[in-house]
Amino acid sequence: MEKYTKHESIAALMNRNNVDTDQIIPKQFLKKVERSGFGVHLFHDWRYNADGVTPNPDFELNKPTFKGAKILVVGDNFGCGSSREHAPWAIADYGFNTIISTSYADIFYNNCFKNGILAIVVEPAQLDLLMDEINANEGVSFSVDLETQTVNTPAGNGFTFEIDPFRKENMLNGLDDIGLTLKHVDKISAFEEEHKKRLPWLWAS
Repeated sequence: MEKYTKHESIAALMNRNNVDTDQIIPKQFLKKVERSGFGVHLFHDWRYNADGVTPNPDFELNKPTFKGAKILVVGDNFGCGSSREHAPWAIADYGFNTIISTSYADIFYNNCFKNGILAIVVEPAQLDLLMDEINANEGVSFSVDLETQTVNTPAGNGFTFEIDPFRKENMLNGLDDIGLTLKHVDKISAFEEEHKKRLPWLWAS
């Protein structure tokens, strides 16, 4: 997992509430267990026309002004529905590392941090300001600083946000669950060696 420190990026707007995980990554694409390769299918049913290949020009994220965006500003209750971890995999693989919303489904919210995505919660009035700024100037860039827990915008709609200290520390250091485990690899190896000596029959090949 990449370290998250400070990012400045185009902020893409998707003003939709209750976007569920089946809309984020439809079930027919859940055929792999590795995290890569899902970005092409992100928001598939909205992003492409009926042929599943040609881009839908009416879908928000297909706008040229949002190309290369790493910040996604969305409506309320983002990531509801089933608990598939493929949803944050697809979001990250597409290129987003930050989401701003008023609320998220709990499991989706937790999975974001496990996959290097900073999920920021704001009040409805603050979200309205951000959406209005993007609508007035599509392609505008926001700056996100995890260390200071601040977001800044050209129009002065900046704010501070809350984040659990443990999650913050992990993101600053690029540590997912596997990375946290590997911090204790010496202790794990020592335990295995001692276990082999005590119960060698368990380790017989």
